[in-house]
Amino acid sequence: MEAFSNAVSVVNSFVWGPWLLVFLVGTGIFLTIRLGFLQFFQLPYALKLAFSPAQQDRKSKGDISHFQALMTALAATIGTGNIVGVATAFILGGPGAVFWMWITAIFGMATKYGEAVLAVKYRVVDAKGEMAGGPMFYIEKGLGWKWLAVLFAFFGAVAAFGIGNLVQINSVAGNMSSTFNVDPVITGIVLTIFTAIVILGGVKSIGRWSSIIVPFMAVFYILGGLYIVFTNLNLLGPAFALIFTDAFSAEAGLGALIGTTIRYGVARGLFSNEAGMGSAPIAAAAAKTDHPCRQGLVSMTGTFLDTIVVCSITGLSLVMASLGGFIASDPNAAALTSQSFQYFIPYGSILVTIALLFFAYSTVLGWSYYGEKCFYYLVGDKGLIPYRVIFCLTVFIGAVTELDLVWSIADTFNAAMCLPNLLALLLLSGVIVAETNDFKQLRMKEVSKETSNQSA
Repeated sequence: MEAFSNAVSVVNSFVWGPWLLVFLVGTGIFLTIRLGFLQFFQLPYALKLAFSPAQQDRKSKGDISHFQALMTALAATIGTGNIVGVATAFILGGPGAVFWMWITAIFGMATKYGEAVLAVKYRVVDAKGEMAGGPMFYIEKGLGWKWLAVLFAFFGAVAAFGIGNLVQINSVAGNMSSTFNVDPVITGIVLTIFTAIVILGGVKSIGRWSSIIVPFMAVFYILGGLYIVFTNLNLLGPAFALIFTDAFSAEAGLGALIGTTIRYGVARGLFSNEAGMGSAPIAAAAAKTDHPCRQGLVSMTGTFLDTIVVCSITGLSLVMASLGGFIASDPNAAALTSQSFQYFIPYGSILVTIALLFFAYSTVLGWSYYGEKCFYYLVGDKGLIPYRVIFCLTVFIGAVTELDLVWSIADTFNAAMCLPNLLALLLLSGVIVAETNDFKQLRMKEVSKETSNQSA
């Protein structure tokens, strides 16, 4: 067993090495340039599209609204990475890692946009009349490479049990035990029941519950972080200064291919927002929309909200705590975030534990949908109910089992998902650009019509 664990560790270190990080960020940079830095100019409209009820297109084909598709994707991305992942980057890469998480998110927005555009363009209607889409469909229909699409679907179906289930629930059970002294068995039973109630109802149930849980959990955690910021404004300026100076320090390794600070900042940023992994476009494909680019813009906001907003709350809290004289009693990543909040806020550790509970649970909901759509691609409609049942039972296993090895295996499968997806994004970038140019013409007509109506 030890030999197998060591082998997995070696493979994981290789697949998540500098070459993959360069591939991921490089794809984002490439798409950013080809799309004319779209994420900078279209973000206000994208946010309006995502959150304004008036912008929701109820007549278009699809299963869930723009907002529900975004919340389902955010349910999967806003998870332990926003608390544990950021703390890990801080511990291993220093305060400057937070800056490189931001850089990753900026270019990742273009990647997430491109994924969603292709997902909607090449989506299909399954046997139940629901939309099915994602990398496996745009790889097959766009590139004509069925074998690569099958590989992605296999990696996605397996990865859902790891990063989207076992490791999330394990983190929750550990924190519930240490903070509230709740037996992991109890945590496992309760979460298994609640997971089954939601995911056995399919994408509409997941979308409905995600649209409730995700805004609540995000606002809950963000308010706690903002309290820390605004009650310690004297530390905010020095915190930003430390983040920027450390990001470009000698230790960051700017003279090397990728230094420690850059590597962990980029890796944890990508782990958190999943841009380029190919998971979020599976949810985007289910959205009710009249044009692929409209959902692409909505999906793009997910990376902004996940990393620029939520991860920044964790990062700033950690840096400000270190500047304020906080000394961790436990170097563990999850404990570090809890202790940093506790340093500034009475019962801050409880706030983090509750946030982690909702973050992780929502990730399980989102990834259950990703996994089943990948499995559907492999075996058809007949495999959905068995997949959902096994997925629910796995929740209990995650709560009561030590999963150090599972973390490494899950990371490896996540990397395996990235490779075919990134290749497809690069080879189909011309399609993304063509759809974007078409949408620009549509938007010009819409804006002109809105202006005419206002003047009238």
